[in-house]
Amino acid sequence: MEKKQSQNLVKDVFQNSFDKTKFIRFIRELLNSYEEASFVYRGNTIPDAYDQYISTFERVGKYFDGENSIDVLIVHLKKNSTLERARTRQRNFIAWYLNGSRGGKQKDAALVAFVSPDSGDWRFSLVKMEYKFEEGKNGRAKVKEEFTPAKRWSFLVGTNENSHTAQSRLSPIVEDDSHNPLLKRLEEAFNIEKVTEEFFEKYRDLFLRVQETLEDIVSNDPAIKKDFTDKNVNIVDFSKKLLGQIVFLYFLQKKGWFGVPMIKSWGDGDKWFLRTLFTKACDANKNYFNDYLEPLFYEALAKERDDDFYSRFECKIPFLNGGLFDPINNYDWVNTAINIPNDLFSNDHKNLKNWRHW
Repeated sequence: MEKKQSQNLVKDVFQNSFDKTKFIRFIRELLNSYEEASFVYRGNTIPDAYDQYISTFERVGKYFDGENSIDVLIVHLKKNSTLERARTRQRNFIAWYLNGSRGGKQKDAALVAFVSPDSGDWRFSLVKMEYKFEEGKNGRAKVKEEFTPAKRWSFLVGTNENSHTAQSRLSPIVEDDSHNPLLKRLEEAFNIEKVTEEFFEKYRDLFLRVQETLEDIVSNDPAIKKDFTDKNVNIVDFSKKLLGQIVFLYFLQKKGWFGVPMIKSWGDGDKWFLRTLFTKACDANKNYFNDYLEPLFYEALAKERDDDFYSRFECKIPFLNGGLFDPINNYDWVNTAINIPNDLFSNDHKNLKNWRHW
């Protein structure tokens, strides 16, 4: 499969609500010798320990890489909150399944779609067992019971997520039609350490761009330079704090705490709130940082309001009392226009592919 085609396939599957037909098509392309083998488990086939978390689960196929047997599963959860919580239960449930609970045959790993009831957000996981063998009677190998948990790696995907990481990690395997992928290659694709390294490399590059941009702005604007000098504002500290603020905003956005209508509850907000503000800034020919982020930081988040309603954005914004959203050294953010270029916050820049993903 061509590169662009594989990326589009991954994006279509992982940046939308769970769709079984699309998911199986993706699995067929990911695992070249994938064998369809559907069987649905429900009711008393689910142990009591997991019954409150799982409504049904289905094996949709099997795969053998020459050494390891891998099942492909779809697990339907009973509660939306179970997708984020009870991850240990989810992992242990799959370990129970793989360890010979169905038909007595042990499996090495499973590729699993954990689907919440609304199916908007879901989790794609690789769960791998690590069996230990010792010599039994008559020289036969037997499995030794181990207390170390199964390993699990996951991508959180769906309508509220950006699929860039899944594309970058899984698309190369989909592209490769020459041979069947080994379990080891699937592990490498899911390996969070490599994803984390990539994130911090991009984060470092972004920090340097922010610092260099601010240095140019301050040196070319006497009013900003005077304010920063009078308040002893260090550009390195300013840049670090700005990125820290942005990252924390994405955490709050993910929880649905931004853009909450007056009659709605926390959690019902716009999970693309920052992108919504960015689009408004561009459409109105405004500066995203000076006209939108600074008021969000230093008015909406830093000041307590009786009803949490912030009229500038016409929605509820939570009050956070902790110092992260206080202006550094009380610089004059109201009267000092710091017009950081909008493209610094844009996904369109070639070095900012993960910005929206945060």
